[in-house]
Amino acid sequence: MNAQVIELPSVAPGRLALLGTGTVGSAFVARYQALQARGLALPRFHWLANSRAVLACEGAPEQPLQQVRQAPRVAAAAAPWTQADALHAGDVVVDATASETVAAEHAHWLARGVHVVTANKLGQGAQQQRALQIAARCVETGACYGDSATVGAGLPLLSSLRALVEGGDRIHRIEGVLSGSLAWLFHRYDGQQPFSAAVREALDAGFTEPDPRVDLSGEDVRRKLLILARACGLGLGDDQVLVDSLVPAALAALPHAQALAQLDQLDEPVRQRWQRANDAGQVLRFIGSVEAGAARVGVQSLAADHPLASGAGTDNRVAIHSDRYRHQPLLIQGPGAGAEVTAAALLDDVLRITRNGMADRS
Repeated sequence: MNAQVIELPSVAPGRLALLGTGTVGSAFVARYQALQARGLALPRFHWLANSRAVLACEGAPEQPLQQVRQAPRVAAAAAPWTQADALHAGDVVVDATASETVAAEHAHWLARGVHVVTANKLGQGAQQQRALQIAARCVETGACYGDSATVGAGLPLLSSLRALVEGGDRIHRIEGVLSGSLAWLFHRYDGQQPFSAAVREALDAGFTEPDPRVDLSGEDVRRKLLILARACGLGLGDDQVLVDSLVPAALAALPHAQALAQLDQLDEPVRQRWQRANDAGQVLRFIGSVEAGAARVGVQSLAADHPLASGAGTDNRVAIHSDRYRHQPLLIQGPGAGAEVTAAALLDDVLRITRNGMADRS
């Protein structure tokens, strides 16, 4: 008896689109090529874009990356990436920007079955309605939302929280050093050099956002707290986080370029805080904490042996208090800033989505 051969319909492999060609986007391309050279199965690059241009990729993305980075700036209101070929269900969009405009598209892409992988915190770390829409579109279409890079630059924070909740644990409080840039700054600052000099070092090293006031104001940590809270069911609206900013009002009001030139406005207030802490035998750390209905962000003076005072460099150090970890919190620590670790987290999510998609087809 001859076996009947049944041809299954072919499924086009998902394509990859990259938005953002700065330090993180460039590091993403470099890691993509390194993993591809090692033989890992990755979706092929379809196009990449920044705020100035969009460019199709027919082969390796390195040359298009350089071309789009050198594209002239334009004053057009429309984002150039909207001119790209329509995305298909199963494609993966990687958002390596900090753009509100791009984040506003996340739910729309998911609704079309397009997977989203993001380092942009303005998806789930902004308006609560947007976060709810993202979650709903994932359920409706089965598209995946890879957000490992939004908090802790890929540390297993979000995955650990979600695993605990899925296992029936209840999260009571999360607290920690959530900004790699601010961790680096307060580990480095010793009261001897101006604080603004350390900020410029961190900016040059790619540890801060392009506008370091986003980090110094506590806004970056505020967004991360919202993402963490929403990941584990701690009800928190975007207006329920109390923030103690390091940025004086006069500096906050300046345009970007002028603000970078006047960072010395930070120096004396930080020096005074550091001196008071040092006189008491303590250290300064920038802490975020969240529990049901309440969250706080700001500098705290901690004893040198406090669990959140240790670490080094850009280390994030986070304590999770729950039913399971009631008497001694779960501590997660590791590098929390830098283009390379953020790019690695983005690619990890791309690989996870790709592998899950291949498993679904088998």
